[in-house]
Amino acid sequence: MPNSDDLFSPLVQRFEGKITVLPVFRGETTWAVDRSVVFEVLQALRTAGFDYLVDISSVDNSESSPRFEVVYELFSYSSLKHLRVKCAIEEDGDIPSVTPIWRTANWHEREVWDMMGIRFAGHPDLRRILMWEGYPYHPLRKEFPLEGKPTEMPDIAFTRPAPLEGGPFVTAPAGNSQDREPQARPPALN
Repeated sequence: MPNSDDLFSPLVQRFEGKITVLPVFRGETTWAVDRSVVFEVLQALRTAGFDYLVDISSVDNSESSPRFEVVYELFSYSSLKHLRVKCAIEEDGDIPSVTPIWRTANWHEREVWDMMGIRFAGHPDLRRILMWEGYPYHPLRKEFPLEGKPTEMPDIAFTRPAPLEGGPFVTAPAGNSQDREPQARPPALN
């Protein structure tokens, strides 16, 4: 099995000045990639054997500039290596869609758009995946209140902010275990 340097060095050299290799943390390699080449870098990584897009997520660095980071978690089945690629973007910016590289990026990118409001240029169907169409907010942004926001759509969503005592889907504990939410029970002892 090739070591990490054999896999990564040619790409880092090819995109010199556009990739910052961050210190290895707990055995995990992370790159910070310039937005101008992120699509080309990810395409080159796919060609280099990173055939599995594990996840795409995002970070809201609310007080910083650039405000957002898009994080790609990649895995190579042939070399059994993991790589994290981060790309910083401005609040009003967008990032190229990687659906032409990994088809599974479709839903990941839709979720990031829906929850954080980051646009993916060239996405084939960038619409909400969790919230309803027309919902005016992106709930994972730092300015979104933890208790939620009131809505004018009582048939679709809560009509008032949810209580903070565990969120809107948690019931109060009751004396009888049949009256509360189902919980995992340990297997019966024989």
